[in-house]
Amino acid sequence: MQWTLVVPLKPLPQAKSRLADTVDDGLRPGLALAFAQDTVAAALGCPAVRDVVVVTNDALAARELAALGAGTVPDLPRAGLNAALVHGATVVGAARRAASVAALNADLPALRPAELARVLDAAARFPRSFLADSAGRGTTLLAASRGRELRPRFGVGSRALHRASGAVELTLDAVDSVRQDVDTGGDLRAALALGVGPRTAAAAARLPAGQQ
Repeated sequence: MQWTLVVPLKPLPQAKSRLADTVDDGLRPGLALAFAQDTVAAALGCPAVRDVVVVTNDALAARELAALGAGTVPDLPRAGLNAALVHGATVVGAARRAASVAALNADLPALRPAELARVLDAAARFPRSFLADSAGRGTTLLAASRGRELRPRFGVGSRALHRASGAVELTLDAVDSVRQDVDTGGDLRAALALGVGPRTAAAAARLPAGQQ
């Protein structure tokens, strides 16, 4: 089974607000874009992924991610993350005849294509499934097999919400790069320790000492 990934991305000036205590406001938009670029590049390198569609209203991000080979869809609902994902999945389903779809966070800068392939191969066994984040409270990937609704429940406590919605939790070892999203300074340090993509590495190198 091959997948279409839907990646939501806020306008860059609004992205990664929880990094405000670690990263200066002037540097956060560039870092958020680097996260998304490395996430999309790794996803496109995964053999289980047919294509990637980014849902965003940020013109710069749309242009830069399209240059990597991603499709882009404007966030027409403008009603938050879950509405953006439903919209993106609807557009993808109409264009690709009900393809299998997975929502993937845009802040996985250490993402490894082989680890993503393992997660998607496991997801193919279930109508709906999800992968919890490294903190054990959130979600980094939500998958819906062909013809199934995505029904995203991202936000605070999304692991419990997705489980309660009937999605199967994927329990896999050695997929740390798919779990390691970046919301806080500690998350950023953990991702850097795993080994991030080239754009995040370059952006992180520009951070002042103490912000890395």
